[in-house]
Amino acid sequence: MAWQGRSDAALLTRPGRRGNLRRHWTLYLMLVCPLAYFLVFKYMPLVNAQIAFKDFSPLDGVWKSPWVGLANLVEFFHSIYFWELLRNTVGYSLAKLAVGLPLAVILALALSETAAKAFKGLVQTATYLPHFLSWVIMYGVLLALFSESEGLVNSIIRATGGTPRSFLGQPSDFPFIVVLSDAWKETGWSAIIYLAALAAIDPALYEAAEVEGATRLQRIRYISLPGIADVIVVVTLLRLGTVLDAGFHQLFMLSSMPVMGVADIIDTWVYRQGVLDFRFSLATAVGLFKGVIGLCMVLVFNRIAKRASGASLY
Repeated sequence: MAWQGRSDAALLTRPGRRGNLRRHWTLYLMLVCPLAYFLVFKYMPLVNAQIAFKDFSPLDGVWKSPWVGLANLVEFFHSIYFWELLRNTVGYSLAKLAVGLPLAVILALALSETAAKAFKGLVQTATYLPHFLSWVIMYGVLLALFSESEGLVNSIIRATGGTPRSFLGQPSDFPFIVVLSDAWKETGWSAIIYLAALAAIDPALYEAAEVEGATRLQRIRYISLPGIADVIVVVTLLRLGTVLDAGFHQLFMLSSMPVMGVADIIDTWVYRQGVLDFRFSLATAVGLFKGVIGLCMVLVFNRIAKRASGASLY
């Protein structure tokens, strides 16, 4: 009888699944292109990631190159640049998160509280427009601002009797320019996520709080921030998963020899080793190392966040 009950339940659920597939076939069809993209460009190349454990030679190919085990990773760990690269990479990544996340939340809260729609649209457009500019263009803008000879900032310093300063060539100033320029470029775009989360909050909560005499800051503190707390946690977890991605394009464009000690990160070092010196195995091994560390970071901090606040990725 128990077996009969299970078979009847299975017969009842199968037609439902088929009907659901027929009813929503257009949605499933839309999944074909994204799945094909991830299959072709993300998962199939993993087969060639084996060169991280080989002494890869283009003449021998991926399959015939000799195995060397973890020799490439050991070489990276023993490199004289390892700790410097790790310090710069993690430092820039965490600094960008610490500065960019609060600014994006504050901008989203300010825009959601703005009653003038025209002004709100103008500010939102002006803040997320830099996201679409490449770092080549952004470097030109920063050069126009901080150039020692003709930069706007140094022109003001010179006009007030001060001494011009090479901001982009000073190791003490360079990290601040990197972090602040990234915040300038990405804050508006990041705020869109929090604006969407704020729009999902029930307006009745704000109306009830207003009736009870709550001020605007109190409504933000007790309604808006708790309403987007889960989104903040998820975004933070995703950013921690890329803690070893400090922004290759930005550092590649802004770095120069005088600031190489504070500008060189893992990605720029891998670029020189893999593309310029043709050490593909070493570059691939470091890329796998970054991926494993990112995965571990997501798993660890996801469990911590789940225990602390109940919000998590899964």
